[in-house]
Amino acid sequence: MIAGTSRRFILVLVTIVGFLTLSLVFKFQNQPQQLTRTGNVGKLTATDHVVEPSSLTGDAIMPFLGNETVKAELGRASWKLFHTIFARFPEKPTPDESAALEAYIRLFARLYPCGECARHFRKLLEQFPPQTSSRNSAAAWGCSVHNEVNKRLKKELFDCSNLGDFYDCGCGEDEEGEGKPADKSGTGNLEKSTDHKSDLKGTPEKEADLEYNKSATPLHLEKEGLTPGG
Repeated sequence: MIAGTSRRFILVLVTIVGFLTLSLVFKFQNQPQQLTRTGNVGKLTATDHVVEPSSLTGDAIMPFLGNETVKAELGRASWKLFHTIFARFPEKPTPDESAALEAYIRLFARLYPCGECARHFRKLLEQFPPQTSSRNSAAAWGCSVHNEVNKRLKKELFDCSNLGDFYDCGCGEDEEGEGKPADKSGTGNLEKSTDHKSDLKGTPEKEADLEYNKSATPLHLEKEGLTPGG
């Protein structure tokens, strides 16, 4: 009788120990999976926020901007930003860098604070897609598109074949000598145009454009013909 009771006690004890052991094993097996899921939260979030192609071509997001003074100031500041970016863009960008600049331009067009201006600019992008294969092509494209806007606003046009008076980016010369003034001899080298400066004088709007065209480094421009659709 006592022996039977001892066997039952041992059986129950072994069962309890086995149950606890299995519980601990399952608990520690699940911990790495939980850590993995936790560690992937950031990655999943980042993937969820990848810019889709449709985001680059959607309609303007911002509403109408009625204040003409603010609109003009915004335009001058935006063009200064654009031209400075083009002047600083790599001469030989990687495919990723070229794609990044084009995406930036297209998203800028959607998010521009002036809704009606953004819609006009997006139409220009459809007619003259961004050219981002090099610094020179980006600068030439930026100048040409700026002139398209100036035509619509009946403002003075920039001389895109002579960008020596381009927007000052405030850049220092790098170790390879990029940004140094181009030699006046040779094709494609750009010199400062004093005549263009004088053409910009007269009205407050022209003076504002002139303000951004001082002390800039000449660019070596490889012209790419801008044709509708490419």
